Amino acid sequence: MHPSPTIACVVPCHNEEAAVGRVVRDLRAALPEADVYVYDNNSTDRTAEVAREAGAIIREEPRKGKGNVIRRAFADIDADALLIIDGDDTYDASRAREMVDLLFRGPYDQVLGARRGTTGSAYRAGHSFGNRLLTGAVRVLFGNDVTDMLSGYRVLSRRFVKSFPALSREFEIETEMTVHALNLRLPTTEVSVDYRGRPAGSESKLRTYRDGRRILGVILNLARRERPSLVHALIAGLLAMAAVVLGVPVIVEFLRTGTVPRFPTAILAAALMIIATLVLLVGYILASVMHLRQEHSRLVHLAYPAPGPPPRAAPAGPAAPAGPAAGDPGDPSPDGLGPAPSGTV
Repeated sequence: MHPSPTIACVVPCHNEEAAVGRVVRDLRAALPEADVYVYDNNSTDRTAEVAREAGAIIREEPRKGKGNVIRRAFADIDADALLIIDGDDTYDASRAREMVDLLFRGPYDQVLGARRGTTGSAYRAGHSFGNRLLTGAVRVLFGNDVTDMLSGYRVLSRRFVKSFPALSREFEIETEMTVHALNLRLPTTEVSVDYRGRPAGSESKLRTYRDGRRILGVILNLARRERPSLVHALIAGLLAMAAVVLGVPVIVEFLRTGTVPRFPTAILAAALMIIATLVLLVGYILASVMHLRQEHSRLVHLAYPAPGPPPRAAPAGPAAPAGPAAGDPGDPSPDGLGPAPSGTV
């Protein structure tokens, strides 16, 4: 008998006393076989007590930030499917069973809960616009097919979790997970889930402009790391264009008069063209390094089996013809190997 797939739920929380109890109860109702871990991230209210009373396993992460919680959870928890959901009760936790079953049935490495607002307070205008803007930026840079890059409701396979470095510290972690899946071309699908406003007494920790700037910075940094040939080609192109603009008049003047009256301009144009060439070469070198890193991540990913339910036991074959068993009274030899030789005592 093969063991059933293991499922774990991770609920990052910071001061979610008003909402975390319902999240835990909904998860336990939808996935009674799953372990529900609530990671208390420096809460100053009764988040941990409420979650424990609802039946969750409590873990502590003193370093503030959702990225730090996810990094810790990925290192601590070993499960065939790992579900991440925010503890603010804005996501429909009753869809957890559907998402986990879809991961196993696919099999997929990531099932994303794409948010669908059900109340006027669910999405603030700035958050909605920022989400579309940042998702569009990732789509342009990485060929993203995901429509809600910043969703905090995901189900991940074991091989996704164990091949993901988790370098971000705060809300940028969703962007990093999305780009990781895109770079390794991991099978991903989406499920449309309801997204509602926070319950009374719960306050959003996301700051539209501050966190938007931080996430945009992460996207640009990821582009520099994951698409170095593109980024360096753009920079080299701008430098080369400036060199051409500065250098063409000097060349024309030289061809017309045989003299170079503007030596500083000529030197600057030549220097810019040399720098552009070096920037382009560095981009190609970094692209080779990035390719080796992706190969390593891919090999780590392939070291784990694909997500899926345990294989069924093979059907029993035709029964062997019955014969005298060893030690059967009809067998004259005590070990069932044939007649005993004469003279045997």
